Amino acid sequence: MESSLILLFMFTSLVVFMLSGAGLAFVLGAIAFISTILLWGPSALIVAVLNTFDTMTSEALMAIPLYVLMASILQKSAIIDALYDAMEAWFSGVNGGLAVGTIAICTILAAMTGVVGAAVAAMGILALPSMLSRGYHPPLALGAICAGGTLGILIPPSVVTIVYAITAQISIGKMFAAGIVPGLILAASYALYVLVRTWLNPSLAPIPTDTVSLPLRVKLSKLKALILPGLVVVGVLGSIYAGIATPTEAAAVGVLGAAASAVVTRRLSLPMLSDAATDTLRVTAMILWITIGARAFISVFVATGGADSLLNFVETLDASRWVILGAMVLVLIFLGLFLDEIGIILLCVPVFLPIVAALDFDLLWFGVLFMITAQMAYITPPFGYTLFYLKGVLPEGIGIGQVYRGVIPFFLIQVAVLILFAIFPDLVTWLPEALSRNAR
Repeated sequence: MESSLILLFMFTSLVVFMLSGAGLAFVLGAIAFISTILLWGPSALIVAVLNTFDTMTSEALMAIPLYVLMASILQKSAIIDALYDAMEAWFSGVNGGLAVGTIAICTILAAMTGVVGAAVAAMGILALPSMLSRGYHPPLALGAICAGGTLGILIPPSVVTIVYAITAQISIGKMFAAGIVPGLILAASYALYVLVRTWLNPSLAPIPTDTVSLPLRVKLSKLKALILPGLVVVGVLGSIYAGIATPTEAAAVGVLGAAASAVVTRRLSLPMLSDAATDTLRVTAMILWITIGARAFISVFVATGGADSLLNFVETLDASRWVILGAMVLVLIFLGLFLDEIGIILLCVPVFLPIVAALDFDLLWFGVLFMITAQMAYITPPFGYTLFYLKGVLPEGIGIGQVYRGVIPFFLIQVAVLILFAIFPDLVTWLPEALSRNAR
């Protein structure tokens, strides 16, 4: 059978089965196996077996279950509750202060865990009822939680960043460093939007008349809640950038730090560890199944000449490299309507990176743009993951429609920040370059 027909069959089948709601991992794997048999016969399936073995024995992938375990232990150790208590003490007397404080906590959680679901679920349970009881406009409160939760994709140690770096075959440490400044800029942009909007319209986030101003001494004492998160962040990122540990080894440091934090908060127990291990098993299995299916799919795509054909097509286009880059970003945003970020990475990165390299763009810089589009996918209706994380904890009277309305301004902020980093790539690349120079 003609290889071009096989490629058409692969991508048509992918679209049809994904629209049917079938699981991504099994769709990719089934299409790859059928295509392999049609092209080369059943004996060629040994390649899929070898790809699977290579995936399952990857040392870099060991970081994923460790970081997920760290996040799960931290989520169950009451650290988030203490952070929220401190945030209320410092920000409750400002219009929009609780929303800004929620974004700040999400930023801290992103640096601690690197997992989106932990921040969104926790803030939905703790911060949302508090903001609604104080008269906050529901879409503003919901949008702040959803957008703040996505910072775990960009700010290290991010599980999504690890998957991207492994798939793109670039340094995990450099990708971590490249995400720090953009992540902080994005968080600051969210907070600035909330402050400006509530300054223009204070009724969106009023200050309750019964608000009690706490003495400075009490507020400072609340900051002790930052000590444990700070130690975990320093332990993980500090060990990487000091050259003491690889990202995989630093993940083990993070697990030890999370367990120590649980001991300090007196939440460490066998049932808690059992729950954390079960969560880790479920998330890791999902990622690995998608990885196996995607690698099988991409190997057939490459073997049939699809990657070379696409690269040759791009090289013959009479268009600016920026137009081509913009087209790739639009494809990523569109895929975010239907696929999760792990699936998008495993499906698109092997196809897009040769094009990015041929256009002479920096791969680290493109990686950060990729991560921001993954964040956009997380809050893009109708299937953005954070929308459904939050839907599970919505109080009565608040529908998913208000969540959709709330995320639109934050989605536009992400678009604006994406354009900013595209125009000024040094904002992304200067930190990893500086760390590389210091390491020499």
